[in-house]
Amino acid sequence: MKKNYNGGCSCGEFRYRILDDPIFTHACHCTLCQKYTSSAFILHSAIETLNFSIQTGTLINSNGPSGSGSLHKVFRCSECLDQIYSQFNFIKNNNILILKTTTLDDPNLFPPQAHIFIENKLNWVKLNDDIPKFKKMYNREEIYSLESLQRRRLAEA
Repeated sequence: MKKNYNGGCSCGEFRYRILDDPIFTHACHCTLCQKYTSSAFILHSAIETLNFSIQTGTLINSNGPSGSGSLHKVFRCSECLDQIYSQFNFIKNNNILILKTTTLDDPNLFPPQAHIFIENKLNWVKLNDDIPKFKKMYNREEIYSLESLQRRRLAEA
């Protein structure tokens, strides 16, 4: 059964809906994400583009570097320039976007299922929970649920 979750930018001009739970959500502690967000880390949720629906507003995009060394395209509200999602070059055919999870109206619904690039984690950030932690990136085959793997493979086919 499909679900609906709403989100948007801080100025309210851009609103979107996702039509299913994310494939996977992680907290990225890499230095690039720290700089992009002016924060300690960012929450990313992978979702199929067919499960992302723009309700109001427009997005602009620009290229930026990524921890993998390949470029990614950042999509932002055309008014306030909040980041909404990214598309990474290493994802085949752009059928999956990487949503900035905290742009959801209730980001508490999708807590991180992993912490990545903790080798760059700020010293004062404490990760005392049972969420898996990775020095760099995880192996999707080892950490994604079977359903998440199937959804990702289907989207990238």
